[in-house]
Amino acid sequence: MLLAGFGAVAAWWVSATATTTPGEDYEPPAVGGLVLAIVFVIIYLIRRETGVRFKSMGLQAGLALAGIVVGCLALFSISLGLVSFGLHWAVSVTSIMAFALTTWLAFVAYRSAAQKLRRG
Repeated sequence: MLLAGFGAVAAWWVSATATTTPGEDYEPPAVGGLVLAIVFVIIYLIRRETGVRFKSMGLQAGLALAGIVVGCLALFSISLGLVSFGLHWAVSVTSIMAFALTTWLAFVAYRSAAQKLRRG
């Protein structure tokens, strides 16, 4: 359940582009700092509930986390492009994609970290 929280935060961050005005006077959404704080809270809750530490999680988990960052940045950029063309409604599609991608890759990272914990 907590892993879906990562997906929800990613979807929220990507959907924040719908309220921006890309172009010369672009100002990034104000939710960036709050998103990061929520991610740290979720990481803390996962550690408290399961004992899995993400510091020593292994190569597969590291690659999954890198995929989350790259995927969310790409979807954020795509969303900005959609908004610049006036397609605000289409940001809902990229937000759903961010949720699905992040939840799946967070599960991959968690599973890898849990396996490494069992071995170590």
